[in-house]
Amino acid sequence: MPGLPDLLPRPAKWPRVALAAAVFTFLDALDVLLCLVYAVLDAFLEESPVACYCHRAHGAEEDQGVSDTLYVRRSAFRDGLLALLRTVGVGRRTRNASPGKARSPRWSDCGCVRCLAWRSTGGGRLHFVVGKESTPPKGAADAATTISERGPEDDAIFIHGFTSSSSFWAQTVFPELAATANRRLLAVDLLGFGDSPKPANCAYTLRDHLEAIERSLIDPLNLTSFHLVSHSMGCTVAIALAARNPARVKSVTLVAPPYFLPCEERASQVALSRLAEKKLWPPLVFGSAVMSWYEHIGRTVCFLICKNHRVWEWLIRILTRKRGVDFVVRDLTRHTHHSAWNTMHNVICGGAGVQDRNLEVLAAAGVPVRVVHGYGDQVVPVECSSRHLKSKLPRAEVRLLGGRDHRTVVFGREKEFAEELREFWSGCENCEAMVMDGCVRV
Repeated sequence: MPGLPDLLPRPAKWPRVALAAAVFTFLDALDVLLCLVYAVLDAFLEESPVACYCHRAHGAEEDQGVSDTLYVRRSAFRDGLLALLRTVGVGRRTRNASPGKARSPRWSDCGCVRCLAWRSTGGGRLHFVVGKESTPPKGAADAATTISERGPEDDAIFIHGFTSSSSFWAQTVFPELAATANRRLLAVDLLGFGDSPKPANCAYTLRDHLEAIERSLIDPLNLTSFHLVSHSMGCTVAIALAARNPARVKSVTLVAPPYFLPCEERASQVALSRLAEKKLWPPLVFGSAVMSWYEHIGRTVCFLICKNHRVWEWLIRILTRKRGVDFVVRDLTRHTHHSAWNTMHNVICGGAGVQDRNLEVLAAAGVPVRVVHGYGDQVVPVECSSRHLKSKLPRAEVRLLGGRDHRTVVFGREKEFAEELREFWSGCENCEAMVMDGCVRV
């Protein structure tokens, strides 16, 4: 039986543990202070200010897909400070404000022509890019004109990850797949990201994202058979979408999927603690923790960067002496704090609670699943694929890549990734044809 020394952290870890505790305690205090600041500013600058999650109680919203992590991501120190604020009335006035009256955009969001272009298109449909076109169509009507040109091959929907856009696929893999005959490649901007709508009266739940994809792509384009390719957070969306349409989905490719096996702790809490662990190093993990645990610090970051993205892009062009800005940098600013904050918690964390059920649907339907993950991934642990997902889907093909991280699992190997997709899609379609001809798949 281990003694007390074995249960305590090693001496070398004490400085790091103490420093991390001090930093995150400071961030707790800063976030509460910003809560007070934004409460005052919102009261003056917004007609119907909506209360932040600091002053809301978790209740019936859970049944609507709202994650509990929005309410229970607090420390005792933070709770004490918030209780002190409530004694002076902060949080009471806006507690019952209706999200349906929320102004879009908010005063802290960017109001430039490009960021608000989605409001002039009408219908609230997502923006997507269509491959195989010299000039990508901008909507369902244009994309539908290519239906008659298609052959028997199934289309493919590409879903990006958090704080990204359709450019993640359209600027990297699509050019390598351009030679693919008779197949449309559809890269979608998820709700709240890229050039898609960013309504302030939306909770950005997993259901909201699924219904938006069905309303914008699957139904208007009459997609009766398609493959799904997804990265990071997009894997949660893809799995749920496939579970809603198991007869239509011919295969699912998951790149760095955030999946954890069930345990005694709630799935949403496991996802938050594992994907946004309160650590100071590496910097990417620290950044994820700050943006996931602190609502008002995250809003401040979005105010400084996203609202002023034109200034930052101008500075980058001057410093790099280039006419354009890399799409990876640009995508980091193409969302609002409301869309990113709610999507992070309601899709990545809240969606973890339904992943098992969705995966069971895929397994029962026999949908082929292929998983790709990099050993150097510091965002989503590689054991999410190598151990957790493989245990849940034993028949899934899992490929682990050495020397690749969360992005370079695709970036830098676009041609190889495209060839792997072609091979996987072809195998799935050939197997389906054999089954339809009366052959049995071994």
